[in-house]
Amino acid sequence: MKVKMKLIASLKIWVVIYPSITLFLFLFGEALHPLPLYQRTAILTLCLVPWIVFAGVPFVDLLIRLISGQSTENKK
Repeated sequence: MKVKMKLIASLKIWVVIYPSITLFLFLFGEALHPLPLYQRTAILTLCLVPWIVFAGVPFVDLLIRLISGQSTENKK
């Protein structure tokens, strides 16, 4: 993978991760506060990694395709 593609992939992932973590902590932060840090981190990653991989990044890809005018059939 070329450096430019890695940078674009990193930016897409960050665009999904930052608001997802922020919302998760806003909604569940107080409830998780009594748990040790390693347990909070495990719960956070167990919930958010699948969200990011299966929904968040594909949604960002769809938005980019729609904005750039590419059809979904031309996806490679």
